[in-house]
Amino acid sequence: MTISTHVLDTSLGRPASDVAVRLLRHEGPTWIEMFSGETDGEGRVPALRDVTGGAGAWRLTFDAGGYFQRQGAESFYNVVTIEFVVRSADAHYHVPLLISPFGYSTYRGS
Repeated sequence: MTISTHVLDTSLGRPASDVAVRLLRHEGPTWIEMFSGETDGEGRVPALRDVTGGAGAWRLTFDAGGYFQRQGAESFYNVVTIEFVVRSADAHYHVPLLISPFGYSTYRGS
């Protein structure tokens, strides 16, 4: 199983760089951090692909508030959290995030 993400700032029409990203896996009653890093100049987190794991519940969190503060923009969302289910340990899961100061969307990419 591999996981990747891509953050795009739709208010500027470009990748969102330097966004803090955390990946957590649900184990028993708790969430265990498996990775933390930042998006690069293309809005991607290449090292995230090195994380291994299996089926179960996963969570990506993005520091949207910090990103927009550095842009000098007011933002409604402080942290964006995406929880998703990995069903196959042999699959790739691409979880992109499209953000603007007052909205966001995500989908299962390829």
